[in-house]
Amino acid sequence: MASARSLPYPLGVTLRSKGANVAVYSETADSVEVCVFEGENETRTRLTERTGHVFHGIVDGMAEGTRYALRVDGPWNPLEGLRHNAHKLLLDPHATAVSGRYDWGQAVFAHDMNDPETMDETDGAGATPLCVVTNGGFDWADDEAPCTPLSETIVYEVHVKGFTQLHPDVPEEIRGTYKGLAHPAAIKHLTDLGVTAVELLPIHQFVQDSHLEEKGLRNYWGYNSLGFFAPHGEYSSAGDEGGQVGEFKQMVKDLHAAGLEVILDVVYNHTAEGNHMGPSLSFKGIDNASYYRLVEDDRASYFDTTGTGNSLNVGHPAALGLIMDSLRYWVTEMHVDGFRFDLATTLTRQDGSAELHSAFLTLIAQDPVLAPVKMIAEPWDTAGYQVGGFPADWSEWNGKFRDDVRDFWNGTDGVLGTLSQRVLGSPDVYEADRRSPLSSVNFITAHDGFTLADLTSYNSKHNKANGEDNNDGESDNRSSNNGAEGPTDNAAVNERRDRQRRNLLATTLLSAGVPMILGGDEIGRTQGGNNNAYCQDNEISWFDWANADLDLQEFTTRLIALRRESPALRPLWFRHAPARGELDTVRVIRSDAEEFSEEDWDNPDARSVTFVLAHQRSDTFALLLNAAENGVEFTVPDAPHGEWELALSSDPEQQVVAPVSTLIVRDCSFTLLRSAVKR
Repeated sequence: MASARSLPYPLGVTLRSKGANVAVYSETADSVEVCVFEGENETRTRLTERTGHVFHGIVDGMAEGTRYALRVDGPWNPLEGLRHNAHKLLLDPHATAVSGRYDWGQAVFAHDMNDPETMDETDGAGATPLCVVTNGGFDWADDEAPCTPLSETIVYEVHVKGFTQLHPDVPEEIRGTYKGLAHPAAIKHLTDLGVTAVELLPIHQFVQDSHLEEKGLRNYWGYNSLGFFAPHGEYSSAGDEGGQVGEFKQMVKDLHAAGLEVILDVVYNHTAEGNHMGPSLSFKGIDNASYYRLVEDDRASYFDTTGTGNSLNVGHPAALGLIMDSLRYWVTEMHVDGFRFDLATTLTRQDGSAELHSAFLTLIAQDPVLAPVKMIAEPWDTAGYQVGGFPADWSEWNGKFRDDVRDFWNGTDGVLGTLSQRVLGSPDVYEADRRSPLSSVNFITAHDGFTLADLTSYNSKHNKANGEDNNDGESDNRSSNNGAEGPTDNAAVNERRDRQRRNLLATTLLSAGVPMILGGDEIGRTQGGNNNAYCQDNEISWFDWANADLDLQEFTTRLIALRRESPALRPLWFRHAPARGELDTVRVIRSDAEEFSEEDWDNPDARSVTFVLAHQRSDTFALLLNAAENGVEFTVPDAPHGEWELALSSDPEQQVVAPVSTLIVRDCSFTLLRSAVKR
């Protein structure tokens, strides 16, 4: 009987009847060995076949649960971008599970450009994590993706661990895990709140930073990816010997059953290997120049538009293929519903400049597996700001929405015009390219920066706990402490903060586009003024359920319910074609119900505006915003259906007595009126 023939694709490990097909891409390697571990014992098998630039072969005895790594031999010449070193154990780029973690005390990283023999001589199973073979089996049964339309989507950005680590109703043994996130108590909070999708901070296998561990800190956010196919093992209650894969799948299945989509925040722009001084953990030792962009006239250095030391080489088929294989894997095998791409602009830089028709965006557009899923870009990197620069079928984190809405409610001069653009779905950004408001993901806060509670409680960042003398994190936060820095017993200050939090949440959830709220904002989560809590895997970052602001939670729930039940509050209009007779209409008028003139928009003192939002055969709303430091009398336009009634306000004392023709909206507050269609 003929022996089994190995194949160059798919890359990674594919189980066969009595072993596995293993395939590894490298243009520059001389040989690749697969190292299988039983305890500390290592057995090496050389991949004897080579097709194109793929080394492949059959490794006998590999099965589900087998721990393995790679050793790649070849030229060592960092000055030419070559970093092969057979002394070094490397993770398989296509590994679907990873066990263990790097022990920076055992692993030795030498940086002598000329001497590979000094590199990682003690490197072995005890100093480095290992890949784990998985079989992909899982009973998805009747799992059905919610497929929530973008127009009805409300995104909840959340950290897998932080959400449940202190949750009193989640069993202690599963807190901070995938299973914990899928616990009925956790799901109940999400469904009661009314959000439709959880956007998980990075769950790809990532690496802890040695410089943080030296300070007694940890990389909490996880923007330090290395395994693009592997769910991070530390978030698994089933351990990291492969059980994390099934636990992640069960989480997705349970969230789907509750009507919740799962969106992954993915970091394909860089890896944990860093710059030329960083460790060789996987890609560097396999094929450095194919996977990373190197500086053309200094091949020892890395092109970096991520601020982390390296950028993936998206102009090369190997890196692009890796990204595409990973995306398809998470959709087909893990059933996720979408992706938010960290520093997505870097992924469009084939030759240095950002390109709308880059290979990355083109491959995404033509891929039938990825076509149905949500694609969300963080449309910037360290070298450029590209809001509005992505294709029409993408959505984008709209940083202009965040900045302009913060400015408006802080009383900044001359922002009423830009605020109005943001509420209308940012047509100044998207309309010229015939893109709808759904291109805009509207947010006020995200993981990176102040929480909503801190945005309204601090003028300045307070990042001393990060160990960098408060020099890290953004200094221009467009925040306001509203009269006192940090916690206070001053009732007037706290009352104003409560109003401002409601103002900001309402502007997000009542604007055209796709709203995103930062997990915990609805319960008043604070980080004590830390606006860069990436290294705070502790009570600074975890949800403090014991001190939840239940009034704010109830207010947020009412806001979301209003949006979900009211088509006028989630319009689909294209303002470039008003003659088409759109279902959605909007009027933007002054507080006296007159139309704005050019002079009005240019008035730096203008602080108030009314939006009349309508949808055919549905309720009409009048959104009255007043960011002035005094109450403003609004002339309320005629109600198109029944009399105006109060729908919601950030002023708990606001009253509306029908019929209403004028209404005083107090300082720094909003009022939403509703004219209901008779049913």
